Amino acid sequence: MSNNVPTCQEFFVPVLKTLSDGETRLRTELIELVAANAKLTSVQRSETLSSGQKCYVNRIGWALTYLLNVKAISKPARAQFTITEVGRDLLEQHLDGITINDLINLEGFKDFKTRKRIKSTASPELEVSDPFERIDQGVLQINEEVSAELLERLHAQPPVFFEQVVVSLLVAMGYGGADARATITQLTNDYGIDGVIDQDVLGLSRIYIQAKRYAPSSQVGRPDVQSFVGALQGQNSNQGVFITTGSFSQGAKQYAQSVSTHVILIDGQRLTELMIRYKVGVTVKQIYEIVEVDENFFE
Repeated sequence: MSNNVPTCQEFFVPVLKTLSDGETRLRTELIELVAANAKLTSVQRSETLSSGQKCYVNRIGWALTYLLNVKAISKPARAQFTITEVGRDLLEQHLDGITINDLINLEGFKDFKTRKRIKSTASPELEVSDPFERIDQGVLQINEEVSAELLERLHAQPPVFFEQVVVSLLVAMGYGGADARATITQLTNDYGIDGVIDQDVLGLSRIYIQAKRYAPSSQVGRPDVQSFVGALQGQNSNQGVFITTGSFSQGAKQYAQSVSTHVILIDGQRLTELMIRYKVGVTVKQIYEIVEVDENFFE
């Protein structure tokens, strides 16, 4: 969840200002005009929820819901919005900002509050947090806990198991082509290579893998990355992936960026994020369905 994007209630004024010209605007057009009015940066516009929806679109949408329910704006037609006299008065009285507390005495807020189970004693941040963001926060917390457990489990397994996990993950990510050809090298005389993935049937394009099963608190240093680059050159390859359950030192990162050989470094945190995303070593425990009113049904 991003704190860079204005909260739902911080969009109240931009919404009313955008509609203050009296025009009726379509939802999609209005959202973009509000974003421009609020002077959102490209970074703020790029923030997304886990569902993939833009965070600013979600929050402006909830601002519209609040303002609509207190009759500060109205919907003359489907997905179209216009300002009301209530909205004009509200904007005139609170040009510097409108909060949930400013809406409490407006018509419609009591019913809206009951439907949304909003407590008047709650902080504004809690009052305007929408269910989607709360779900996102819950999923994030669960993933963080699973991530920590994955690192512990990986570190407790023998090196060969970790090497297999790494290869399985890269195949799950789509490397290896349609045939998904991937192998683990011998534990001895592997010349610093732990796995090989053929990107094509003939094996003309290969990705070489180095896997280090380190304690989460341990760092892979520059010498290890240099050795891996040397191993890649020995295979006449210019691309490889170095994965560890630990982390990489700053020197290791700088070296990987400075050489012509394309080496991707994946630390423990990124590794477990990818394992969760591509369902390697984890299973889906629960799936929830989120519904909304079908506007077409009522037309």
